[in-house]
Order: sequence, then structure tokens, then C-alpha cells
Amino acid sequence: MDKITGKRLAVLGSTGSIGTQTLEVAQLLGVEISSLAANRNVALMERQARQFKPKLVAMADENAARELALRLADTDIKVASGQRGVIDAAEADADIVVSALVGMSGLVPTMAAIRQGNRRIALANKETLVCAGKLFTKAIEENGCELIPVDSEHSAIFQCLAAGRHEELSRIILTASGGPFREIPKEELKFVTKERALKHPNWDMGAKVTIDSATMMNKGLEVIEAMHLFNVTPDKIHVLVHPQSVVHSAVEFADNSVIAQMGVPDMRLPIELAITWPQRKKSLTDKLDLAEIGSLTFFEPDLEKFGCLKLALEVAGRHDGAPVVMNAANEIAVRLFLEDKIGFMDIGKIVSRAVDSLGKTQLSTIDDILECDRETRRKVSEWEGY
Repeated sequence: MDKITGKRLAVLGSTGSIGTQTLEVAQLLGVEISSLAANRNVALMERQARQFKPKLVAMADENAARELALRLADTDIKVASGQRGVIDAAEADADIVVSALVGMSGLVPTMAAIRQGNRRIALANKETLVCAGKLFTKAIEENGCELIPVDSEHSAIFQCLAAGRHEELSRIILTASGGPFREIPKEELKFVTKERALKHPNWDMGAKVTIDSATMMNKGLEVIEAMHLFNVTPDKIHVLVHPQSVVHSAVEFADNSVIAQMGVPDMRLPIELAITWPQRKKSLTDKLDLAEIGSLTFFEPDLEKFGCLKLALEVAGRHDGAPVVMNAANEIAVRLFLEDKIGFMDIGKIVSRAVDSLGKTQLSTIDDILECDRETRRKVSEWEGY
């Protein structure tokens, strides 16, 4: 029997790539959906609401919420709006909260979910840990919550660590596909188009994460996320490019044994694991056929070619506002690139400039982090010359 009974799921970011796949998994497992939240995709949210019949749905965009309320007027589903509405969805009566909102928009709702206490947080929003790692993990502990990562790499590490004790950990091997530009010369990156950057060779992801993969900023953010998830220093994390995306990550222990987690590149596997752990159920993913794949390759990342990864590795060891500034500036720069306002190589230039000029702020509270984020976005948006 592969159904899970008695579990209720809240999905924050339900209309995005992770959110839609989460609902596929929930349907397979027979998990009850208590609430859904998204930004502005009214048509998809209506379909999700009618299919899964949650008690509450929320749209961050207030115009979208008004339209959705009209569309769902023939149901008894409550429609909430704005950030307060998303927080209501996060605070809904649920055993598991999947945090899949994109960017910093996920921080406040996910912290609200944690403060409800005694629930599992299935985290797919890496920015919350990048920007508020210590405060986030402290809140998890103080409120008796359980944190399970959804990112494929961090899910792999989570699984591999079950093979030994934390004090026996030698290092984490964080694998990266290398994105669509791993084999082209650095000189060609200045001519990269949006359409080309959005064609990831292995993974089906949202636009922002796909561009982050192309710059390899995504891997830099994942290094910082891993530090907080697994309580390690950055020198304990080694990034390796693995084009096949079969080894999702690995862990090396004190005896030099290496435990790796493998599978086809399909986000539904780590999503399902975050819901069912410590059990494993039948999956929607294909079986891994190693004979068909034939060979697995690994090589060191080119830090001169992928300056965003190099910058993130430098920021990982800092204890000031640099991670918040880097994340905010990157979100703005990626948006500008997707709007065809800057070139691909300008993304790294903007983020580096922001970290150099704004990153030394000392932050101690969530309000400090939010203010630093807002101020960085404001200043970066005013810059010219790119």
C-alpha cells in the first residue's frame, strides 16, 4: 500500500515547477491538501483548487486573488490575498509544509509556518537558508519542527548522511550539472541569449533557477544552504561538475569511504522523499539504468569562467550581510536579463559590485535581513551602465 493516510500538506508556491510536481506526488500518495499559495497564476490555481479541494488558497497578487475568488465563488474554498494571505496558507493546519516560493518571498511565510510548531518543513526555497540560515535553523529547533531538504543535491546529502555519524563526516561532495554552458569557451558567454540560457540539458525548472544554473550561482547558493542544513563550514563542501546529473551528491566519511545517492534527474523523487521519510514509497520517476548511461564523468568547476560560483564560495565564509546582498542583487540581475535589459555576463558584474559596495552590513534579526534585501534591490535597480 503506497498511500499515506492522516497527513495534511500545505504547498507554498503551488503553481511553480516544484509546486506542480509536489501536487503530482501528493495525488499519487493520497495526501490531503490543506492549503495552497502562489503569486498570480489564476488559471492554474483554479484548476489545483478544484482538483485538491483545500480549505484555503492564497494569491500574493491581490488582483489575482480577486479574480480567483470570483472563479471559485461556487465552492466553499476560502481565497486569501497579499503576503498576509500567503502567511495564512503557511499557518494552515498541516503536518507538512512544502516551501517552494521563489526567492526571498519565501522567507516570511516559511518562518510563519515554523512558528506553528511540531511540523515538517520540506524546504525547496534555498534563499531562506542563504539569507537567514542561523535564524532559520534556530527557529526550527526552538519550535520542534523537522527540516527535510527538497533540492535534489541536499536531499541526496541528507540520505547519504544516514550511513554514518556527523562527527565521522569528512566532506560533502556537491555535484553540479554545469548548466548549458559548461563546454563553451568563456569568450562566447557574452553572446548568450535568454532562449539559449533557458535550455537546461538535464532539469525542468523555473526560469529564475534555470538562469542561476547557467551562471552556476545556483551551486553557490547551494553551498551556503548546505552549510546551514548540515552544520558544516564551507571548507567541508567540495563542488564537482557531473554532466549526467545521476549522482545527485555524495558524502565522504573519515575512513575515506564515499556514499553517493543516484537516480534519474527528476525532482519528484526528492519531493516524495521529503513527504514520506523515513519511509520510501512507489515513485513516479523512471528506474535508473546504469548500463544505458554507460559512463559517469566528474571534473572541477571553472571558477574563472563561472564568476558567480567563485563569488558565492567567497561569500559563504562571511558573517555579515554579504549573502543577503548577493541573493538580492542576483534576483534583480536575473530579472533584468530575462527582460533583455542586460547581457548574460552582466549578471555576475552586478552581483559582484553589490557585494563589494553593500555587503558589509551586520544583520541580527529577520527585520534586518528584510531591510537589507529591500535596500539592495532599490540601489541595484537604480544603477546604470549595464
